[in-house]
Amino acid sequence: MFRPKAGSLAPRPSAARAFLALVLAATLLGALCAQPPKTIIVLVLDGKTGQPVVPSNLVVRIDHLDAVHNDWLQLNDDGTGKVSAPAGASFLSIQATYDSSTEIYVNCDAGMEKNTGTLHWYSIADILKSGVAMPNECYKAKYAEATRVTPKPGQFVLFVRKTNWRELPD
Repeated sequence: MFRPKAGSLAPRPSAARAFLALVLAATLLGALCAQPPKTIIVLVLDGKTGQPVVPSNLVVRIDHLDAVHNDWLQLNDDGTGKVSAPAGASFLSIQATYDSSTEIYVNCDAGMEKNTGTLHWYSIADILKSGVAMPNECYKAKYAEATRVTPKPGQFVLFVRKTNWRELPD
């Protein structure tokens, strides 16, 4: 009776199968992890008139971090912006600038606060699901009808006003 020697040159099927399974698993894992970015359309509106505002730039922050991520931003000529937030991002804060990006508009969600530069954060999941319009606290109720907006899913509406002379730094 003939028996092959241990360690013969014939390929071992179990090693080839294990290698193939490893390559397949790595490919599938890579495909699952490579989720597309979350795309949000930003509309910048005047807090008093509700008319579109064309900012110099938008300042984009994610997940309560101070880091500015304008590399995720595409600003259009009409003042709208397209933010491509990474798949793992949960919260978003945006500010608009004017005068060649030397001044920052007051976000109207902080319009009645003592520190009008306070950042407010919005859920990216809510923006993508139903759209979000920030509260407009910049002006009295008589302008409420002019600024009433119903955002579409994926839209974030930013109400702004320019800084007034009382808010300028000393």
